[in-house]
Amino acid sequence: MNDNGLLGLFPGQGAQAVGMGKDLHAASEIAQSIFATADKALGFSLSSICFEGPAEKLTSTAIAQPAILTMSTICFEMAKQNLPTLTLSAASGHSLGEYSALVAAGALKFEDAVVLVNKRGRYMQEAVPAGQGKMVAVLGKETSEIESALAKVSGAVAQIANINSPGQIVVAGSVAGVDEFLKHLGAAKAVPLPVSAPFHCSLMKPAEENLAKDLKHLDIKAATCPIFSNFSARALQSPEEIREALRLQVCGRVRWVECMENAVSQMSITTAVEFGPGAVLTGLLKRIKPEVKRINVNSLESTKLSLS
Repeated sequence: MNDNGLLGLFPGQGAQAVGMGKDLHAASEIAQSIFATADKALGFSLSSICFEGPAEKLTSTAIAQPAILTMSTICFEMAKQNLPTLTLSAASGHSLGEYSALVAAGALKFEDAVVLVNKRGRYMQEAVPAGQGKMVAVLGKETSEIESALAKVSGAVAQIANINSPGQIVVAGSVAGVDEFLKHLGAAKAVPLPVSAPFHCSLMKPAEENLAKDLKHLDIKAATCPIFSNFSARALQSPEEIREALRLQVCGRVRWVECMENAVSQMSITTAVEFGPGAVLTGLLKRIKPEVKRINVNSLESTKLSLS
């Protein structure tokens, strides 16, 4: 166990943006090498889609997932190069980001992870035909209020997908199920999410079953630090626990609030660093544990990390 109180955070799908990584690639041999490894492992130029788009291609689930994993890995490795003493006490990633956290903790080889999340994205996309699923972010409601409205939905699927922060809960399911849930919920701010499939609900079962076959053959090492799992919100390090958590995560809800609360209290976290595009997770952490110092590593300048 490390005693420096540093939590590594790794973003999930939705953090992608055309142009990401271009400045890192131009300036760093680490970034060039990791992009080249990704392009070779995937058999197509992920780097050119990240740098040039088009946006609709980068946003597609099977491309966005390896793209964000690649960016997170580059940001982490460049920060480590610039600050050799960088050691994580714990790590956690949001959905797809759990794979990036496992790469950073030495549990997964980057080239294995980038191929697997490309497949994971494809399986998730294929599980529900386009237009048949829906996800909404409900703002300002307690979990109990949402669960009460969900219990009234009959004959269609609507389930909690993510508990992201106090007052931000995502519900996923079929279009009919989510629409019925919203009627039962009554007055509330519900923001439809621009996603191509209803992630983290039982409609993802075909994706879970396909991914389980790949996970069976995946080489997983013990993680060098505890990984707080989306599915259980518990700290995991052993290969078999990690393998099972990655399977269960596909249909299971992302218990992000509990992950953050448990990581901060159990690992005496004082600082959290989000590695990868965007700043979503540090924003959520500000609402969950405002006392924790938050840093983002998502650009060339920010990879020159100082923890003092």
